[in-house]
Amino acid sequence: MLQSGRMKKIVVFGGGTGLSTMLRGLKNYPVELTAVVTVADDGGSSGRLLDQYNIPPPGDIRQVMAALSDVEPLIERMFQYRFTTSDDLRGHSLGNLMLAALTDITGDFARAVEKMGQVLNIKGKILPAANQKITLHAELDDGTIVTGESKIPVYGRKIRRVYVSPQEVEPLPETVRSIEEADLIIFGPGSLYTSILPTILVRGIRDAVLVSKAKKVYINNLTTQEGETYQYTASEHVQALYDHAGSAFLDTVLLNDTDFETLLQGNESPEVQLPVENDIEALKLLVPNIVLGDISTVSEGRIIHDANKVASWVKEYMKGKDVNKET
Repeated sequence: MLQSGRMKKIVVFGGGTGLSTMLRGLKNYPVELTAVVTVADDGGSSGRLLDQYNIPPPGDIRQVMAALSDVEPLIERMFQYRFTTSDDLRGHSLGNLMLAALTDITGDFARAVEKMGQVLNIKGKILPAANQKITLHAELDDGTIVTGESKIPVYGRKIRRVYVSPQEVEPLPETVRSIEEADLIIFGPGSLYTSILPTILVRGIRDAVLVSKAKKVYINNLTTQEGETYQYTASEHVQALYDHAGSAFLDTVLLNDTDFETLLQGNESPEVQLPVENDIEALKLLVPNIVLGDISTVSEGRIIHDANKVASWVKEYMKGKDVNKET
């Protein structure tokens, strides 16, 4: 049980838009947040900076910083601003360039992330999954090996497994300490193979998660993802987590229970969005607690997690309440 009066500690794993959306909701609650963010991105601005400066790609870190920042909206917009005209700067975001500059100044990427967090007055801590350049690889179902996070979804084949190089990469001591002290550990939402799994492929992080006494929750994706999890069911998402961790470790999985057609009424979707099938019976063999909830909304025609609804559920879950639990 938690000590009376102690602020609860939540560690979240992932990257990209899904993680950032959830954090925007959680930062409004009196909890101690730590985000462990993937550094396997090799596309766009991040990829160019990775090649030119030999630093971990800053893109996912930048998005999480913007989500947790407590500054004027104009400052956040400036941090997220992406150049579109100059040949040298086209495609780069200002935030990525600032993180690259701070890394050069401090000589350490994690130190640069810490200092930029102070500038943006972020709520919580942001820790890169590794403090060095790592490369993500995927083995497809036909045995093909694909190298590079941005290239993996392009092949459109079922992914057998992903792994990183160098395999001996070490996590930051602060990351391991945050996991050891956590009351709750959350995985997702986000791209399963290219955002969530890369964070636990760092051996020290994986080992710390597996021995942690904290409750462990997976917030399942709302839709399947072309090139990664096309036609995946909820249990297949969970099984991929277990396969890569080497052990079953989740206490609870949170699933969406909102009908897509109802959500999209009056909205034109720019693309086909296939909901993840909630195969409850298969999930019962994998996870002790299964929760169905109204956790989605529509933004610009796309179905996304509702930051406030997810954060509210997390708050109740930490109180020990089985909100909308599947029986």
